[in-house]
Order: sequence, then structure tokens, then C-alpha cells
Amino acid sequence: MKILLLAGTFEARQIALRLGRDGRLDVTASLAGATREPLPLEGAVRTGGFGGRAGQQSYMADNRFDAVIDATHPFAHRISFRTQSICAALGVPYLQVLRPPWTPGPDDQWTSVPDEAAVAGLVAANMTVFLGTGPGSLDAMGQLPAARVLCRRIDPTDEPFPWGNGAWCIGRPPFSVEDEVELFTREAVDLLVVKNAGGRGGWAKLEAARRLSLPVVLIDRPPQPPGEKADSVENALDWIERL
Repeated sequence: MKILLLAGTFEARQIALRLGRDGRLDVTASLAGATREPLPLEGAVRTGGFGGRAGQQSYMADNRFDAVIDATHPFAHRISFRTQSICAALGVPYLQVLRPPWTPGPDDQWTSVPDEAAVAGLVAANMTVFLGTGPGSLDAMGQLPAARVLCRRIDPTDEPFPWGNGAWCIGRPPFSVEDEVELFTREAVDLLVVKNAGGRGGWAKLEAARRLSLPVVLIDRPPQPPGEKADSVENALDWIERL
């Protein structure tokens, strides 16, 4: 069985590792190529975009995949919608691996907003705001009315920060809770902004905010495509077994 795995998450790495041990399967993992040095994946890997819907559909049809597992980020909804639609057109089984969203505990100070554009309304002029949303969110967010804005990104860049009150914070995950506590304390962060990605990878910054009693703005997930869902690696592997 030939499987296309759309990767880029912790769950995708675990699925690639587990499926790669099954001699019955031929797995190709696809990465968008947004990160210069992504963590290694088991088996065959392709990197880069497909060239739009037509290019992706041709690639999938030419390679005659028997199933597609979409284990991309919960906020990569455009590629998920497109892939689900292509699979429906080709008659190829499609599964989206969608980990559960984060939920607040009794000591958390979280405010949920529907999208990036709503963040500015919760920012005060005297704040230092830390954006754990990545640079791809800045255009949709617009310039925040804060004293100082820090935005984390993985790869260094010569590109200047788009806002005069902002700066890049370069760092490659994983980060421990202690790492995040030290960073937020050193930079005197007043407000943390994150996407509700769910999963274990980004939880450290939320635990750090809890320990420091920092308020958090949590951006809700965008709508997801129709089709079958798995909320864990194990459930995704069970889906493959049932095909």
C-alpha cells in the first residue's frame, strides 16, 4: 500500500516512524519546506510545495497513492481543505490527524479570540507582548498597539521586523518550561499570544505563563475540512489497518 503523509508535526514524525517499520507499506512524507532544517523523518521525504491544486492532484494521481494521512498543523487549514477535496475527486481515502485543542485549568488566565485580527483589542499600550504564533501571523494580526512586541521564529533572517515596535526572537524548539519562564522573565513579558494548536510541543509556554500568572490570548482554530479524523497517532495507525 502506498501512503502519502503530509507532515510537519510531532504526530507526523511518530506516524512516519511507526509506518516505516511495516514492510507492507510504501510511505512518502511531504514537508512544506518552511523550515530550513526540519527534524528528520523516517523513509522517503519530499520537500516543497506542489504548485497549487493542479500540481498536487497530478502528483497524487501520478504516484497512485492508496491513502493520504494529513498530519499537518491544525492551522494549515488551506492545504487540508485542498487535500481532502483532491482525495474525494480521486477516490483516495483521506484521514486528518487533528489533535485535541488545549483547554485552560483553574489557574490559567486565557482569553480566546476567533482569529489574529482580534488580538489587537486585548493589547494595552504599556505592554510587552510575546507572539508564539510565528511570523506568518503578523499580516493578519496587524500592528499591535503595544510598547514592545517580540515574535519567535525558528530560522534567523535579514528581514527587518515589519513593525517599528517589534523584534524577532530566534529559537528552535523544543523548549522546556524552565526555558520559557527564563525568557518571559528576562524580557518582562506582560502578555502571551498563541494559536490553539494543541499537543505537547507548544505546551511549555502555556505552563510557563501559568507559573508566572501571565495572561494569554489564545487564537481559535480555523474551520477544518470534512472527512475522517483521528485525534492520536494510535487512532491513525488503526485507520490504516482497517483499509
